[in-house]
Amino acid sequence: MTLPGDSTLTEHGLEATGRGRILLIACGALAREILDLKTANGWDHLDLTCLPAKLHLYPDKITDAVREAVQTHRADYDDIFVVYADCGTGGLLQAACTEMGVKMIEGPHCYSFFEGNARFADSGDDIGTFYLTDFLVRQFDAFVWKPMGLDRHPELRDMLFGNYTKLVYQAQTDDPGLTEKAKACAARLGLPFERRFTGYGDLESALAGL
Repeated sequence: MTLPGDSTLTEHGLEATGRGRILLIACGALAREILDLKTANGWDHLDLTCLPAKLHLYPDKITDAVREAVQTHRADYDDIFVVYADCGTGGLLQAACTEMGVKMIEGPHCYSFFEGNARFADSGDDIGTFYLTDFLVRQFDAFVWKPMGLDRHPELRDMLFGNYTKLVYQAQTDDPGLTEKAKACAARLGLPFERRFTGYGDLESALAGL
């Protein structure tokens, strides 16, 4: 993964210079899934640069970070695709992408496009559902437990999660170890557990369209 201003990592070395290449500017939380899809499908024309996954804790910073990354890399690529959904930007990211003439993945957030935006809209889930992906299961302490202060004040759990009705683990891979860890995360939050094998959902179809 790289940050804006760094060389972009490709399977052919550093710095893409050839024509016909597409740069994916993605959330770092999606890096592993995107690299797996690239390898499985032979998408050697797609290069990847990632912004820090922790930007999701500060969604007001996502739009400016994406804008900077597009400006940094635009001259080196025939096309750029932003692998963020709205992700709490309130439409500002979409407006910026439209202004810059680049496309982005559809959906309100990654939980929606992993499940498939159409299926997610029909799922009946509401704000009482807490979601985890493979990434968030692996990084539960760093991205959920500690940022919410539960490592220091576990008594906050009931206040923060008392109105949730379940935890849904959207599994991108069929990994029994991750499933057990996800169950443990649900237990720590005091929530009923549900596992859904989503695979890569609309992320895969969006990248295939490139």
